[in-house]
Amino acid sequence: MDTTYPAGAEEFRAEVRAVLAEELPPGWRGIGAIPDARATKEFVRSWRRTLYRRGLLGVAWPQRYGGRGLSTLHQVVLVEELTLAGLPFGEQPQDSTGLKMLGNTLLRWGTEAQQAEFLPGLLSGEQRWCQGFSEPGAGSDLASVSTRARLEGDEWVVDGQKIWTSGADTCTGIFVLARTDPAAPKHRGLSFLLVPMDQPGVEVRPIRHMAGGREFCEVFFTGARTRRDLVVGEPGQGWQVAKTLLTFERGEEAATNPILFRAELDRLTELARLTGRAGDPVMRQRIAWCYARVEVMRYLGYRILTGVLSGEEIGHAASVSKLYWSEYHRVVTQLALDLLGLDGLALTGKAPSRHMRADDPGADPASSNSWWQVSLNARAGTIYAGTSEVQRTILAEQVLGLPREPKI
Repeated sequence: MDTTYPAGAEEFRAEVRAVLAEELPPGWRGIGAIPDARATKEFVRSWRRTLYRRGLLGVAWPQRYGGRGLSTLHQVVLVEELTLAGLPFGEQPQDSTGLKMLGNTLLRWGTEAQQAEFLPGLLSGEQRWCQGFSEPGAGSDLASVSTRARLEGDEWVVDGQKIWTSGADTCTGIFVLARTDPAAPKHRGLSFLLVPMDQPGVEVRPIRHMAGGREFCEVFFTGARTRRDLVVGEPGQGWQVAKTLLTFERGEEAATNPILFRAELDRLTELARLTGRAGDPVMRQRIAWCYARVEVMRYLGYRILTGVLSGEEIGHAASVSKLYWSEYHRVVTQLALDLLGLDGLALTGKAPSRHMRADDPGADPASSNSWWQVSLNARAGTIYAGTSEVQRTILAEQVLGLPREPKI
């Protein structure tokens, strides 16, 4: 594990900090301090345009596609600084699925024609892509997807359903894991297709969840079509391409999750003071428990990040990390609700603008609306991106070598 950064990365860090000093309004305290949801949304859109104008999107991408040709470490430094400043990296979730996941996957698996067609638009924001992986019968067991695609002349014809597709109602395209060879074993018969959303064969239905948001969607394909050349990798390589995409998602989180969760813990500590519970020995013990786990998360992140930057696959460390932070977050948000007590049942303050991971940096520690919604999302965190049960099974069977559970 290496916790130091080379001189070139630190020079880039200084550049990023200079941009933040020039572009942010005076007294900036984080996106959570913006007073209302509409102003937050407007700021995020404006900030994304600023990042694009200042050359801070796709910094590790080739210059011919609008990037700067820097290293993955420079990208990590950028996201670290944005997170420390309480700023988003583009618009979410579309830039997470589009820039971070699809864009980097195209650089690894895509053809030159695919890269030239999609990468510049992903940087500018003209291309907005969502992830078509999960299905009603294939969530944690992703290789069991039943959405099918068949070749008809020069087009793939797609039929099936995807669910929990974040931001699908605002996207121009969806990358779909579809079964193109029904006779092959389930991991080998899949392909990774790029499908345009604006066509009669694609129907999007937003899902209103228990926290009141509508960011998740169902997507139905009924004879939807996409060009034959818009398969990433070869037909049948979809599983390998999908695993690469998830690596890009988790590598960056190793650096940013500890920052987000530490900022949230600091707000929790302030909440303990505001509620007069900072001297309660039981509460102090519970806060100390959270602090110790955030520190462990930080060093686990360094370890994962060191491997990623060395060109290694994340492997089973991804299961350790996902299990660790998601189970921790359920505990710490419950502690916040316990500190609020009955007063917290009257929802006051601004709701969070993000629905994954910790609350917005700079959020009001006393906002019961924020803590309640983050608590609900924390419970979802033990389900999405692989349930806690699945992560434990992976670690038990593939790392510890324990016997597999008998099949029913």
